[in-house]
Amino acid sequence: MEVDRSAWRGRRVLVTGHTGFKGAWLALWLQRLGAEVTGVALPAADVRGAWPAMAPWDDVRSIEADIRDPQAVHAAVARAHPEVVFHLAAQAIVREGYADPVGTYATNVQGTLNVLEAVTASGGVAAAVVVTSDKVYENRGTGRAFAEDDRLGGADPYSSSKACAELAVAAWRRSFLAGRPPAVATARAGNVLGGGDRGRSRVAPDVQDAVTAGVPVVLRYPDATRPWQFVLDPLRGYLLLAQHLLAGASPPVDALNFGPSDEVGVKVRDLVERMLALFGGGTWELDTIPGGAEAPFLHLDASRAREVLGWEPRADLDRTLRWTAEWWRAEAGGADRRAVALSQLDEYEALA
Repeated sequence: MEVDRSAWRGRRVLVTGHTGFKGAWLALWLQRLGAEVTGVALPAADVRGAWPAMAPWDDVRSIEADIRDPQAVHAAVARAHPEVVFHLAAQAIVREGYADPVGTYATNVQGTLNVLEAVTASGGVAAAVVVTSDKVYENRGTGRAFAEDDRLGGADPYSSSKACAELAVAAWRRSFLAGRPPAVATARAGNVLGGGDRGRSRVAPDVQDAVTAGVPVVLRYPDATRPWQFVLDPLRGYLLLAQHLLAGASPPVDALNFGPSDEVGVKVRDLVERMLALFGGGTWELDTIPGGAEAPFLHLDASRAREVLGWEPRADLDRTLRWTAEWWRAEAGGADRRAVALSQLDEYEALA
């Protein structure tokens, strides 16, 4: 499968969390595909983030709402009258989960249920993709890549809340959607790199800020290994998954992993050193402030996405870092970052 413009041209699509990093890139891609895009989210948390930086958004309708408010979610879905929903809105920071665990569960679990209820009640949604995380699995530190059938879990509030969202979607599907639309599946990806990520306590924006300020990058877990990938790779997976659901294709899919094909991943320290080299140099130091435990190793087995959708990651790490640095330079120089994003989208699509 490839992203099919004819499948998206004129189709009404709702993206929750469109003012966030991945949500903004998805809105841009859907806009380019000719979809009628509506976004529902809180305002962008940082003016340097992808959504403000990619403005103007003349053809995207933006609704400000909190997904924890069921009435606001119902009103937004009714207004958008979508055929496809991508649910990306979330509290997506591990450290923030430790600082506000109740709020994290409220957003990631109750917010997801509010979206599911509104989507089910709307009557017009044919397919919904609920985005969770690569951290939904019970990580016992075995060093093995996680497959979709592995046990869900999570040792911290963020990871656990995303695993709970997975369970909520599965229960909702069995209880209320058996034999009726919409078709709903979850997508598990994470550790995404690219321009416009301004998430707190995430590696790429931390490197950018440190280099700009001329100070060392502070790393909490320099030896942690993660499956890094360019933002458009999982987004292409989400689009292909939605096309699969819309077509009612076989086999039916409840959940898919989207991650890089390398078997080992890259340590945080190695990634940061490569970023620093691309962005003009710098150093890193160990964080001495406790921030809660994180798994030392995380990797996904994406073979099912390859088998079902024909999905493969296209951007290797060198290209990913080059594109990320290109955005940073554009930001530092006051250049048009929407133009940068569109150019990278063109390059990415040409990789096919």
